[in-house]
Amino acid sequence: MHGSRVVSIFGAAGPALDEVGLSAWIAQAAPGEALVYHRGFLAVDATGAVSNLTPERQRTLRCVAAAALRAAEQRLVHLVQARLGPDHFAYIAVARPKPGPAGAALSMRLLEAA
Repeated sequence: MHGSRVVSIFGAAGPALDEVGLSAWIAQAAPGEALVYHRGFLAVDATGAVSNLTPERQRTLRCVAAAALRAAEQRLVHLVQARLGPDHFAYIAVARPKPGPAGAALSMRLLEAA
């Protein structure tokens, strides 16, 4: 994976990505393109009692993570992690070749799987 093909849409204040945004990226991404959908420690960041994120950001993160997993189960992306430091990871979705025509139909398929 080349750095120039990795897109990060994680903002300084937390994830700037929602489930619809992830689905839209998957629908238009070329095979091999990668998206960082979270930086941190996903299991901790998505858990209310120990997370530093607001409850709304935690819910959004859980939805994005679930959408990424559904996309992987549908063989649309590979999910990988890169360790950035102690208890700090980049969670990355890597686009796979599309099983059929790309576009809105693929986005709808991802959203319907929810």
